[in-house]
Amino acid sequence: MKNYFLFLVLIFLFSCSKETSNIKNDSIATTYYKKAKKLSGDSAYYYYNLAKNAYLDIKDSSGVGRSLVNMAIIQQENGDYYGGIETSLEGNRYLKNVNDTIVRATLGSSYNNMGISSSYLYDYENAIKFYTEALKYAKTPADITLYQNNLGDALVSLKEYKAAEQNFILALKTEDKLNYARALNNLARARYSENPKYNPLPEFYTALKIREENDDLLGQNSSYATLSNYFLDKNNKEKALEYAKKMLTVSRQKNSKEDQAQALQKIVYLDKENYPQYFKEFQILNDSLQISKSRAKNQFAVVRYDVEQKNAENQRLKANSAEKDNYILRQYFILTILVFLIIFIIILYRKRQIRLKQEKELEIKNTQLKISKKVHDVVANGIYQVMTKIENQEYFDKVKALDELEFVYEKSRDISYEKSDASTEEKYFSEKVSELIGSFKNESVNTYIAGNDKNLWENVREKTQDEIYQIIRELLVNMRKHSGASTVSFRFERIQDEIRINYSDNGIGIPGDVLYKNGLSSTVSRIEAIRGAIIFDTKIEKGLKINISFPVS
Repeated sequence: MKNYFLFLVLIFLFSCSKETSNIKNDSIATTYYKKAKKLSGDSAYYYYNLAKNAYLDIKDSSGVGRSLVNMAIIQQENGDYYGGIETSLEGNRYLKNVNDTIVRATLGSSYNNMGISSSYLYDYENAIKFYTEALKYAKTPADITLYQNNLGDALVSLKEYKAAEQNFILALKTEDKLNYARALNNLARARYSENPKYNPLPEFYTALKIREENDDLLGQNSSYATLSNYFLDKNNKEKALEYAKKMLTVSRQKNSKEDQAQALQKIVYLDKENYPQYFKEFQILNDSLQISKSRAKNQFAVVRYDVEQKNAENQRLKANSAEKDNYILRQYFILTILVFLIIFIIILYRKRQIRLKQEKELEIKNTQLKISKKVHDVVANGIYQVMTKIENQEYFDKVKALDELEFVYEKSRDISYEKSDASTEEKYFSEKVSELIGSFKNESVNTYIAGNDKNLWENVREKTQDEIYQIIRELLVNMRKHSGASTVSFRFERIQDEIRINYSDNGIGIPGDVLYKNGLSSTVSRIEAIRGAIIFDTKIEKGLKINISFPVS
């Protein structure tokens, strides 16, 4: 009876200890969460991660979900769009009680965040799905208006103007002046996109006036961008430049590098007299943005890894403390044996965890070194090469420089997607050509290839292959920038010791007198370097045809 009573006392003390521990952990989780809300960027992300782990300890699924959604929003705001979507999806799995007001609001924010990330990734179909889901959970007028505006923007991007207009009209019902201005500006833009004869200027100016009166810098920036695009479309370059410069001024005030880059891109195109000054500023800013986005994915992974390590250490310390607190209660021999047995099992488990952790750390370090080397070899060397050419050329060919920078960007994007260089080197040249042409295929452009088989390129020198690869890329880049084509085709054929490439598209074509101003002068130079010939057929009714021929050896 005495032993039984002691056993009940042990159970009671253990239960009290566990309840006290849960209360303490709840307080810790709340403290971390509140601290994160006062911070921003990496710091906020760090404390939301700590809060998530603390909520996991007390099995508070709502707290875990809210912490993860806030982490996802920070990732999205810093350019880690894929990571932001993944973290939002992880957070949604913990937000199960949809009848809870806070849970519903958090789910709305989560789906909206995934919609924004998808829009930045040009995945507008998924963006529409996410914004539609967000509206199901929206309760406050501000949230409803925000999600309707976002949904409308995505629909405009897919040219579904009627559906977009319906959302903007609903958003106009808001009592908030700034939300009303945004909806009005968007509605006018959608109507003009659907009908070029429609005059959107009264709405554009009304929205701008509201934003200026309320000192809404972000909204002003949007209005200036819209007006600049409108006047550029109307071929009024003077007005387009005026609003682009206003956009640049406001984006500098609110320190928005993305908006500054957009404004500078417009100004570089419109202000020919001051082109070098603005282009240099754009180049520096764009490089900074690309580097920041490249770092975003790894930076948040490192923060999460660091927090997990500290959390594991805290768990170990808690376990040791619990052992010391309960040691006096283990006075009977059988209980002591059981305790030692448990400790032995824990030690074995921890040794295994430490070994697995060390292996994971080594794997992460090797991956980071590999990526670092790729960034140095591909991106840094590529940019340095372009800078050297610009520095040493008396005449600065901006189109050629932009094309080369875009090639470096394409390579850096390959690294971000973790494509293996080794696998690329093992591919036949015909596969490389097919992949290059296929990479320009998207929702608005279809690409077709005929005759590009492995035998076509037999005995063709590597240098010639490299030049042909660059020529095809330059043709595709020129098509995307200037032609507005929806269909592009390449036909390859080999006649004895000569290879012929026939290119055609259904774009606006290129007049003969401006042919070499569209980034194709280097194409002609490359053809001459391999003793080939190129013929531009600019007299066809629509589109462009180019015939290229060159000797095999």
